[in-house]
Amino acid sequence: MSEESQEQQPNVVVNKNKRYRREKPWDTDDIDHWKIDPFTKEESSGPFLEESSFATLFPKYREKYLREVWPHVTRALDKYGIACVLDLVEGSMTVKTTRKAYDPYSILKARDLIKLLARSVPFPQAIKVMQDDVACDVIKIGNLVRNKDRFIKRRQRLIGNNGQTLKALELLTQCYILVQGTTVAAMGGFKGLKEVRRVVIDCMNNIHPIYHIKELMIKRELAKDPALATESWDRFLPQFKKRNVARRKPAKVREKKDYTPFPPAQQPSKIDLQIESGEYFLNKEERERKKRQEKKEKQAEKQKERQAEREKAFIPPTESAPQTKKRKVKVEAE
Repeated sequence: MSEESQEQQPNVVVNKNKRYRREKPWDTDDIDHWKIDPFTKEESSGPFLEESSFATLFPKYREKYLREVWPHVTRALDKYGIACVLDLVEGSMTVKTTRKAYDPYSILKARDLIKLLARSVPFPQAIKVMQDDVACDVIKIGNLVRNKDRFIKRRQRLIGNNGQTLKALELLTQCYILVQGTTVAAMGGFKGLKEVRRVVIDCMNNIHPIYHIKELMIKRELAKDPALATESWDRFLPQFKKRNVARRKPAKVREKKDYTPFPPAQQPSKIDLQIESGEYFLNKEERERKKRQEKKEKQAEKQKERQAEREKAFIPPTESAPQTKKRKVKVEAE
């Protein structure tokens, strides 16, 4: 009987990776596995054994602002047990841990804070990076485009007219974005920062941000439908194809010369030309006299040309003879 029951049961295929997995009664659906719990002082085992420090340079034009907000920066970092130093001589900012520091990751957050302050992010916005759910990314765009004029145009394309493109990206990615010089500073969640970096780099590679904005808008609407959570969204996303646009033809087309292994003949120098014309053997007074004579001859030629142009206005135009209508002679048939 037991053998017959075993034959009737279907063969259940068990995944090799999950064959040793056991049910966890405490792991229910209402638990958020992605939630980041705050790190408190009670969880710390004591002061750090070693001191960690980070330093970054800042441009000259940020010196005045940093001097004004530095007391606020000191008070904000003192809550985490981190000391900060502003060196105006070297133009650098330094953060380091103290005996009061309890969170090991807070020094990395403080490093991101001084990096954002150096990239012209205002202090009220930059201090938000100390929160656990906020990260930052400084994207370098200076070396992505070689031509300076082309770089300025593509950077302006990222900002948009009156900052509209940048504002749309901020709303769709839930990130703060600041374009400053050759860098783009972004703050927000990790998922949004990944999208911002992709849009910025593609914009520098001559892909307009409007294509990514359309894609992000469609993804936001699809995320609202729970039925599409396990399906692929490729059929809903737009597929943009590259168009081969005809480039401008150069104004002057250089003719390709035949290759010769021999270098071209050396051009005569200024002294060689003076020796050929005999000017080299003249003294200083004779050279000046010759220059004045050549100048007078050129002036006389120009004056003749101007006079000829003025006389053209007095030349009467050629008048054509008036056309007379010929009368038709009627021949009467006799």
